[in-house]
Amino acid sequence: MRRHRGVEREYLDGLGEVAALRTGGASLLVLFLGSTIGNFDSGADARFLREVRSILAPGDSLLLGADLLKPLERMLDAYDDPLGVTAAFNLNLLGRINRELDGDFDLRQFEHVARFNEATSSIEMHLRSKRRQVVNVRRGGFAAPFAADETVWTESSHKYTRREIAKLAVTCGFRMEAQWVDDEWPFAENLLVAV
Repeated sequence: MRRHRGVEREYLDGLGEVAALRTGGASLLVLFLGSTIGNFDSGADARFLREVRSILAPGDSLLLGADLLKPLERMLDAYDDPLGVTAAFNLNLLGRINRELDGDFDLRQFEHVARFNEATSSIEMHLRSKRRQVVNVRRGGFAAPFAADETVWTESSHKYTRREIAKLAVTCGFRMEAQWVDDEWPFAENLLVAV
């Protein structure tokens, strides 16, 4: 009979705790789904995977989700959808600052912008100031001046190639065991095995 035990921790701390609890040569299958790996800064994806690998024993597995590079128009449409869902999500950041840090952002004076950075193969989300303005964040104890068209860079989402994922796996101490790709919306689930 298998037993399940929930662990609520920061990701790597929780993984370390689970790995320390293993008994009798049990192997682990670690999940890092979605495309969260793409939100790491440049190089941080490899550092994270190396840390995961350092916790795992040889033969343990990691199922890693990664968003794949696709035609530019398709990527931009996903991050600047016609219904404005992503724009509302992005503008909510300013709303949270207003609520939680006593800010005075006028959300109507900012607009969502999505663009592709070829050098990093990433979609960047920004909030662009529509005019010159000063915003106060009282709990932070500062005021932020904005020029017209100045942006706040809120998120990056790196897009990988299949080959790039395989190379990343090898450099971080894994071998690529399998890769499944959704052809309709190019996304890869990658089974990596610790070597």
